Amino acid sequence: MGKKYSKNEILEEIQDMGNFYKRKVVNYIGATSDSKEYYTEVVAEWILKNIYLFDYIKPITREKSYKADSHDGKNKDNDSNREEEKIAMKLFDLSQNQGKVFDVIGKIIDYQTPLKDIQTDKAGKIDLLAYNENEKTLRILELKKPDSKETMLRCVLEAYTYLKIVDKAKLLKDFGLAENIKIKACPFVFYGKEQHKEMKEMKEIKNSRKNLEKLIEKLGIEIIYLKEENGEYSVIEK
Repeated sequence: MGKKYSKNEILEEIQDMGNFYKRKVVNYIGATSDSKEYYTEVVAEWILKNIYLFDYIKPITREKSYKADSHDGKNKDNDSNREEEKIAMKLFDLSQNQGKVFDVIGKIIDYQTPLKDIQTDKAGKIDLLAYNENEKTLRILELKKPDSKETMLRCVLEAYTYLKIVDKAKLLKDFGLAENIKIKACPFVFYGKEQHKEMKEMKEIKNSRKNLEKLIEKLGIEIIYLKEENGEYSVIEK
């Protein structure tokens, strides 16, 4: 990104909460020209001061089931360049067809779960749903491919937005889960890659990303890491 932005220029871009996580400013990498803060820290600070705005996100209730019987984990489009969807389907296949139970998240029970009720609804799809039976917890996993350059702030906001949009009671019912099951929003990013490096810096350098850290805690976000070695996938929480 060539142009350098001031703190005020960053703040001017983030007044509208509609599809907030999609705004370019959420994904800016670097520091402001004047205050020398990370762009994402400026945005995260503003969100913390205006956290109530998330209450204006209206849930969407699907008339159809959230559970799609056609989801079998098989890639029907061999030419697809949607890497995240391919990884999601492979993880689903490992759980559903090969019986794999992952650490932390449990079993993957769906991928590409639709949030829209009608075509014009402004909502995407949940990359993965995972259910940990021991913890009685359903996780909304926002998967990012290994070479994703998206900021952790973007990942956090996207996962949390989906948690706000989904009709939680119907989601649980459609997947045959009890109504008292906990639902968590979780960025699901690759260990050792860009988002993990951000989080590592946050822990190693005091106050380097203090606003992001506060926002993660305030929203109840759980960061989950996916590791791939020799074609084998494993899950790491920290």
